[in-house]
Amino acid sequence: MAFEFTDANFQTEAIDTKNVAVIDFWAEWCGPCRMITPIIEELSKEYAGKAVIGKVNVDQNPEISMKYNIRSIPTILILKDGEVVEKHVGTISKPALADKINAHLS
Repeated sequence: MAFEFTDANFQTEAIDTKNVAVIDFWAEWCGPCRMITPIIEELSKEYAGKAVIGKVNVDQNPEISMKYNIRSIPTILILKDGEVVEKHVGTISKPALADKINAHLS
């Protein structure tokens, strides 16, 4: 299962980490969000130990959503060394997202 980022753990798990962090901002009521959930789940397993891949429920974690100015979902942020290095709004294919992740792995 993909990691669950929350307002409480985001600093430690996404910003302070030296890994690449991939964060999918989503909500249960969002159809396109549900479409990419299996992709996020698969990639979280495939990149275990290389990148932290997880989800932020925007309804339950408004602080993170506001901090990163999330206006549309799904939005995927890729952070490296705590800084946003990539932002994708909308659905995305698994190969395309994997390419984006690979581009930021050192």
